[in-house]
Amino acid sequence: MERMDANDETPEVVENAWSLKVPDFKPEDNPHGMLEESKFATLFPRYREKYLKECWSLVEAKFQEFNLKCELDLVEGSMAVMTTRKCWDPYIIIKARDALKLLARSVPYEQAVRVLEDDFGSDIIKIGSLVRNRDRFVKRRQRLIGPNGSTLKSVELLTQCYVLVQGNTVACIGPYQGLKQVRNIVIDTMNNVHPIYNIKTLMIKRELMKDPKLKNENWDRFLPKFEHKNLSKRKQPHKKKEKTPYTPFPPSQPLSKIDKELETGEYFLKEKERKAKKAAEKREQQVEAQGKRKEKREKSFKPPKEKSRVDTDKAQNNDVDINQLKLKVKKAQKKKLKA
Repeated sequence: MERMDANDETPEVVENAWSLKVPDFKPEDNPHGMLEESKFATLFPRYREKYLKECWSLVEAKFQEFNLKCELDLVEGSMAVMTTRKCWDPYIIIKARDALKLLARSVPYEQAVRVLEDDFGSDIIKIGSLVRNRDRFVKRRQRLIGPNGSTLKSVELLTQCYVLVQGNTVACIGPYQGLKQVRNIVIDTMNNVHPIYNIKTLMIKRELMKDPKLKNENWDRFLPKFEHKNLSKRKQPHKKKEKTPYTPFPPSQPLSKIDKELETGEYFLKEKERKAKKAAEKREQQVEAQGKRKEKREKSFKPPKEKSRVDTDKAQNNDVDINQLKLKVKKAQKKKLKA
């Protein structure tokens, strides 16, 4: 990056643009003030009404430092901020508008007011439309927060930003470089990339920045690489249809009830004969079911087969050497006599 000096026309090379100090904009830089009035208004939900009434006097006092006026309309449920003739900073009205938006989105007063500083900005990331499935969206949002908010806390420490996850949005306040990193982490998390990968990357980059030898080298070899693994297999159907060879003729129509009766010969039977046949079939089914139930009941009364303690085959196969046994007995008797 090149920067032009005020006295010299030759550009000065700047290695790190983020390290540049932005000069303060003072009333002396714009002594005539603002000629036109600018006004912004934003709505807030009903549950924020009590908190806003409590802290509104602090908001008015803070805006008065920059010669801004603000109004709280509890009937319409809106907040408004406007410039005055004494206001010297043309961009402070945009920052004040962002502060009111953050207050409406459940950000506490202490954090929302930090947006008015020159080195700080705000970003409201809409995550509701990034995931279609509601259950999947809730799981990924919880993954961003982590157990007891540990993941979100580590993101805040690494990016030096305040991050608030609520509903379908993520509100963050902090330095502009940190806001850029937070947006990347949030969008990657909603796209099924675990935030631990981005947190590790930020931690490694922080350590690499301390080493002057690696200043002009490529850091890709040190950074973790995310590989998408689809572990869940698609559910297979219980009944798989096998593809039959193609034929130009349409499939034959299924047999109707009359066609089936004609095949079995029931069609030519009289009504009494049909009823008798059905009753006989029903009786057969009942007898079969009764027999199965009886077997099931009697099964519990049958004793199990007992295993024999001594296996006769093994006893017969084990041959004992009688001569060796005699020698052992003689040696034992000699030891007793000596003793």
